[in-house]
Amino acid sequence: MTASRSAAIRRELGDFLRSRRERVTPRQAGLPSTGRRRTPGLRREEVAVLAGVGVTWYTWLEQGRPINVSTQVLRAVARVLQLDDVEQRHLHQLAGSSTPKDGPAEDDPGLPAAFQPVLDQLDPFPACLQTPLFDVVAYNRAYRFLFTDMDLIPPGERNCAVQFFTDPDWRSRYVDGDLVAARMVARMRTEIGTELEAAAAVGIVEDLRERSEEFARLWARHDVLPRQYETKRLDSPLVGRLQLNFVSTHVPDTGHRMTVMTPADESTAQRLARML
Repeated sequence: MTASRSAAIRRELGDFLRSRRERVTPRQAGLPSTGRRRTPGLRREEVAVLAGVGVTWYTWLEQGRPINVSTQVLRAVARVLQLDDVEQRHLHQLAGSSTPKDGPAEDDPGLPAAFQPVLDQLDPFPACLQTPLFDVVAYNRAYRFLFTDMDLIPPGERNCAVQFFTDPDWRSRYVDGDLVAARMVARMRTEIGTELEAAAAVGIVEDLRERSEEFARLWARHDVLPRQYETKRLDSPLVGRLQLNFVSTHVPDTGHRMTVMTPADESTAQRLARML
């Protein structure tokens, strides 16, 4: 690991801890109320005392200094900050106490061709093959017309996150756009993990931070979220309201995922068939 990458990960760790510390109130941590505070959440000193670690040590941890961190201490800090399972894994990963996850997948020109027949067989259910950072590398006919005509978007710009945060028409297809935005950014941060300086990660994150104030604000929250099975409501430009179950399957060794959208009700099933 290069010195610059190591420093970037330590900064990410400090920012993550700070964001979670500011979300825990003294009352939630079992501390007596001391009136109004200048900053939200717990103080660094309080986290250190509750976790049983030195104040200076914890301060250095948040400041991104190169110090050794044990798994036991991280668990204590996670307990005080009331981190959930996903956040705890993210914390351990940033601190280097767990096996780093794979970074964003490299391009595999043979992968889209291998998956295209599978995707085509899934019509009229929209289905696509994506990289961890939401680049769409293959899709079927139903997915092509779900948001817009995907064939009209240049291949290098077929990224769901980029389209969502920069194209108002794409964003308007989601009935619950604000919720989708928060979840998309949290999943992206989870996928990137410690690969903060990978070329693909830097490129898409910096591009979106410059082009979308909403993305920049959500990225600064340091939320993380695992891949989930979700039901989303979409307004199709062709057939109207759709309620779809999103199911993603991880592709081993590449980091890609195949996402299939199945109808959550009979009305959606009929409209998907009519869309084709």
